[in-house]
Amino acid sequence: VYTAGGQLTEEQFRRLKAELEESFQGARNAGRPMLLEGGLDWKAMSLSPRDMDFIEARHAAAREIALALGVPPMLLGIPGDNTYANYQEANRSFWRQTVLPLVNRAAKSLAAWLGPAWGSKAVELKPDLDTIEALSAEREALWSRVERSSFLTRNEKRAAVGYGPLPGGDEMPSA
Repeated sequence: VYTAGGQLTEEQFRRLKAELEESFQGARNAGRPMLLEGGLDWKAMSLSPRDMDFIEARHAAAREIALALGVPPMLLGIPGDNTYANYQEANRSFWRQTVLPLVNRAAKSLAAWLGPAWGSKAVELKPDLDTIEALSAEREALWSRVERSSFLTRNEKRAAVGYGPLPGGDEMPSA
């Protein structure tokens, strides 16, 4: 893009256009130096190879940081390394492989600290996985498999999804 300090006359515009078409178009004129006069200034419209390398280096650094912290780069919008088929899969992996292990470690430490204060060493803290939207597809699949398992008792089904037993729930369901 060319910018002028003022307004070009019609004649100046035609002369500039003709000169640019004649002297700077095509492969044989690529890379020719351009001398601008009369207050004209050149503004690049695209990134130079050097600028593109800088952007790629930034993405590579961001990718390395994300991977070091256990965050799939896809979740941060960093191009490349699309290891996962889709965003939901990357999000589920992030929760399973990064967030939940950290939450479980923190819960274990907090329980160890709270246990003596409550006079018990059996304090147990667990995250409620049912409230995590990213894991809802896994949860729905589990519930569906458990519901279709006609060979399990009611209490076995409840145990499979993380609930306690019910009185009379150990009897096999009648067909």
